Amino acid sequence: MASTSRVESDGEEEPQEEELERFDDFTLASSWERFISDIEAVCRQWMANGPKNLLEKGAVHLSPSMNLYKVKSELKYAMKSYCMEYHFETNGDGKITDWDCSLHDLQLCFGVKDFLVIAPQSVSGVILDDPESSKLLSAVAIALSNCSSMWPAFVPVHDPSRKSYIGIQSMGTIFTRRFEADHISSQVPVKLMHLEGLFELFVSKFAYSQLDFSAHFFQVHFTMKLTYKTISHDDDDATHGVDADFVESGGSPKGDTHTRTQWDDDCPWSEWYSAEDPVRGIELVTIWTDKMVESSSEMAELENASPHEAQRWMLCPDISSTISDGSRANSVGFASQLSLLVEALDMSFEAQFVEDFVSVEKPGMDNLKSSMVVPPPSVVDRLLKELFQDGVKLSGFRKSKHKKSRFIKGAPLESLFAQFCLSSLWFGNCNIRAIASFWIEFIREVRWCWEESQPLPRMASSGSIDLSTCLINQKLQMLAICIEKKQQLNEEYHDCIGSEDGHSVTMENDQVVDDSWKTPDPGEHSDEKCDSPSTPTNFHNSVNSGPTYGTKPDNFTPSSDSKSSDYMRRGSASVVGPMMLLKSHQSLHAPFTQEAPLMTEDMHEERLQAVDAFGDSFNFSAQLEKEILFSDMSAFKAANPEAVFEDFIRWHSPGDWETDDTLKSEPSSSFASVDSKDNWPPQGRLSQRMSERGNLWRKIWNDAPALPASEQKPLLDPNREGEKVLHYLETIRPHQLLEQMVCTSFRAAADTLNQTSFGGLKQMQTKIDQLYVTMASMLKPLQANRLSAGSEAIEDLRRLSVVFGHVEKLLTIAASLHRKFLQAPSMSEAIFTSYHEFYSKRMGTGSVEENGDTFSMKLQVRNHERQIVSSMFTPPTVNQSWRKVLSMGNLLNGHEPIVREIIFSKRDQVSGNHYASHTPRGYNKEIETYRMYISGTSNDLRVALSVASCD
Repeated sequence: MASTSRVESDGEEEPQEEELERFDDFTLASSWERFISDIEAVCRQWMANGPKNLLEKGAVHLSPSMNLYKVKSELKYAMKSYCMEYHFETNGDGKITDWDCSLHDLQLCFGVKDFLVIAPQSVSGVILDDPESSKLLSAVAIALSNCSSMWPAFVPVHDPSRKSYIGIQSMGTIFTRRFEADHISSQVPVKLMHLEGLFELFVSKFAYSQLDFSAHFFQVHFTMKLTYKTISHDDDDATHGVDADFVESGGSPKGDTHTRTQWDDDCPWSEWYSAEDPVRGIELVTIWTDKMVESSSEMAELENASPHEAQRWMLCPDISSTISDGSRANSVGFASQLSLLVEALDMSFEAQFVEDFVSVEKPGMDNLKSSMVVPPPSVVDRLLKELFQDGVKLSGFRKSKHKKSRFIKGAPLESLFAQFCLSSLWFGNCNIRAIASFWIEFIREVRWCWEESQPLPRMASSGSIDLSTCLINQKLQMLAICIEKKQQLNEEYHDCIGSEDGHSVTMENDQVVDDSWKTPDPGEHSDEKCDSPSTPTNFHNSVNSGPTYGTKPDNFTPSSDSKSSDYMRRGSASVVGPMMLLKSHQSLHAPFTQEAPLMTEDMHEERLQAVDAFGDSFNFSAQLEKEILFSDMSAFKAANPEAVFEDFIRWHSPGDWETDDTLKSEPSSSFASVDSKDNWPPQGRLSQRMSERGNLWRKIWNDAPALPASEQKPLLDPNREGEKVLHYLETIRPHQLLEQMVCTSFRAAADTLNQTSFGGLKQMQTKIDQLYVTMASMLKPLQANRLSAGSEAIEDLRRLSVVFGHVEKLLTIAASLHRKFLQAPSMSEAIFTSYHEFYSKRMGTGSVEENGDTFSMKLQVRNHERQIVSSMFTPPTVNQSWRKVLSMGNLLNGHEPIVREIIFSKRDQVSGNHYASHTPRGYNKEIETYRMYISGTSNDLRVALSVASCD
C-alpha cells in the first residue's frame, strides 16, 4: 500500500517510465544484483541444455579443435553491453592433455576444459579499468556459485596485445582457484631467457622470498615443448618475385631470367615459370614429458641438453596459405595463364582475320588497343629465336607423356606448335592482340624456312602425318616433309648438273648413252630425272628387305644388251614367293613403289565428302586413287616386263582374283599349290568388278608405261603442297587458331606437369589421371569445331582452368614434399594424404570460397626418422640476415627454438598442510596447487599462473 500511495502522490513528478512498473521486487536491491541474476539465468539455461542440445541450437565450432564449441549471450549492466561466451567440449573426459595442438589458448595456459569468458562489446574487447574487471569477475563468480557450477570464468584485461586475463574457479566448498596471465613483448630480463631463471620464477610463487632457491630443493613437475623451424628458401635472398615482375612486363619466363637457385629448378615447369615453394618450412616440435625437477641446477643442465633427448618428436609442415585460400591474385602458373587464353578465345569471334586484331585501320578495335599491350619487338625476336633454334629435333617425349594424352586433339609437347602455344601463355599476358601479333611473326618465320629450304625445327621431317593431333600440327608436319623433299630435289638437281658438266667430254668421246635413265614418256621433260628421288629409301620394299643388287641402280642396263628395253627388268625389290606370271614361265617380282601421298585430316575429309556426293562406287574410288594406281602399275610393268593386267591384280589386290571351285577352300593369299612350276599356268579369273566392261583399273593399266619408281614423277609435289600449307596458316580464322591453341596448351601444360617427380603418391597420380579425362571431355567441342560465340563451352573451359589450378597446386606440394623427404617417403606420403583430405573439398569445378580454414597437422617422428629430420636443419651461415644472438639453449644443428613453452606445476596433499586447516576430517586428496605456463622467445615472454587456495 505504501508503494501505491507513493505512486499516487508523486505521479505527476515521476517520469512516464516509472508508471510502467507494476510491483517492486525487494530481493533485487540493485542493478548489480540484477546483473548477477541475468548471468545466473543464462548459465542455468546452458547447464540445463547440455552439450548435445547446445549443438542443435547452433553452437559454433572452433578450429583447430575437433570437439570445441561455443555459445554466447549478450548482457547489459550500467549502460554497458557485455558478451558472455561458454566454451565447451563434446567429449565426456574432463582431463586436458598437455601440448595438444588443438587446445584453446586458455585451455593451454590454465589447464581447464570448459570455461566462460565475459568481455565488453567494444573495439578493444578488453577491460582497461581494474575495479570494473574485479567487479565483473565477482558477479560471474557469484552467479556460478548460485548455480553450483564449477566452470572457470575469465575476463580479458589491459591492452589487447598483452593477452592478459584474470579468472576464478570454484572447486566446491573448500578450494578456489584464481588465474592470471600477462605478456612481456620487449626487454625480457636476461635471467628469464634461461630455464634456471624461469624455474626460480615459479618457485618464488610459493616459497619464502628470503630463501636461496639455488641451495634448496623443491619437488616441481616440469614439462617442456620446443619448436624449431627450418629456414625458408626465400629468407636469404631479396630477389623474390623477379619472375612475376618479368612476366608482368610482357616477357616469357622461359630462359635464364635469374641467377639464384630456385627450389624448383629441376622441376619440368621451371622452363616457363618459378613457383613459390608451397612448403615454406618444417616445424619440429620436441617434447620433454612430465619430469620431477628439484633444483635450478637441473634446469641448467636441461638447457644444454640436445633435442634428441626429448621423449617425443612431432613434425608440422608449414604450407603456404596462398595454396589453399583459392586466391588467384599474384599467382603465376599454367592455370592462371590458361584462364587468360580462354578469355582470348572468347574474344576471337569478334574479327574475321588474325590481322584485324593488330591492324591500326580496322574499326572497332580501339578498345582492344588501349586495354591490351603487345610486348616490344625485342621480346618477339628472342622468343622466335628460341622456337627456331638450329638443330633442335624432337626428343623421346613420347616415353614420358601420359597414356591418356592422345585423347586430347592437340600438338605433342615438344612440337613446334606446342612450344609456340606455351610461349604465348606468357606473351603480353596472353591477350588476343599479343597472340595475333605473335602468330603473324611466327608464320613469317615459318615461310622463311620454306623459301630458304631450311628444316623446320621441332618437327619430324619423315614418316606419316599423325592425324590424332590438331590440324595446325598436321600442316606443320606436312610442311616439314615438303621442305625435306624439296631440299632433296634441289640437291639431286645440282648433282645432276655437276655430273653433266664433269663428264660431258667423256660422254662425247665414248658415245655411250644409257637409255634406261631417259624418261620413256614423250610428254615429260627431258630433265625430269633431276626432280625425282633416285634412292630406294623413298619407296616401299626397301633394298634392305630384299636381295642386294650391287652398287649400280636396278634400272641400269648396258647399251650392249641385245634385248629391247621393254623387256628389261627394272625396279624389282624381290621375288614374290612361288608366284608365276600368267603368260610367261617367270617368277613374279614385287617392284619398288612410291609411298602414298601424305594427307592431312582436312584432305581426307574432302575425299570422303566427294565420295558421299558422287556415290561410293568402285570406279569413283579408283578415280580418286588414280595417281597411286598409275604409279604402282608403271613400277609393276617395269619389274615384270611380260606381265599382264591379271598379274597385277593377283599381286596388288588378291581378293579380286578368284580361283576354281576346287581351290576356293584354300586361303586367297597362298599360291604355293597354284603357282608352282609343276602346275603352271596358274588357274583362276578376275572378280566380277574387275572384269566389267570399261573397268577403270584396266584403262589405267593400258595407259601406264613401264617405268620404275625411281624415274617416275613424285606423287607428292612438295612445292604445291607446301604452298597450300602456308596459305592455310596465313588465312586461318582467329577462332580456329585459338581453339587449337587452347587444346594444345591444356595438353602441353598437363604433359609438362606430368613429368614432375613426386614419389609414389597414389592420390596425386589419381588426380592427374582424372585431369586428363576431364580435359578430354571438356575440350571435345573445340576438337569437333562446334564452338560459337557465346557458347556454353566457354564457361566449361573457365571451370576447367580452375580444376587445372587445383591439380597444379597439389602437384607443387607433392613435388616439394618429395624433395624434402627424399630419404623418408613414408613421411611425405602421410603429410600429403592429410593435406589432400583437407584440400579435397576445394577441388570442385567452381571457385573456392574462403572460409578461414588453415591446414594444420602434427606427424609423429619415429626414432629411426629423427636423423633424417635433423638433417633438414642445415647449419646457418654467417651472412644470413635472419640469424640472431643465440640465447635460449637446446640448439639443433645451430638453430635455437623459435618458441619455448614450459609448464611448471606443484601438487600437494590437501590434509595435513596449511591449505587444509579447516578441511573435514578424513579428506585426503592431491590437487594442483600451483601451475605456471610459460611461452617465450628471445624477444618476448608470456606467463600464465593459476593458484588453488582454501577459502
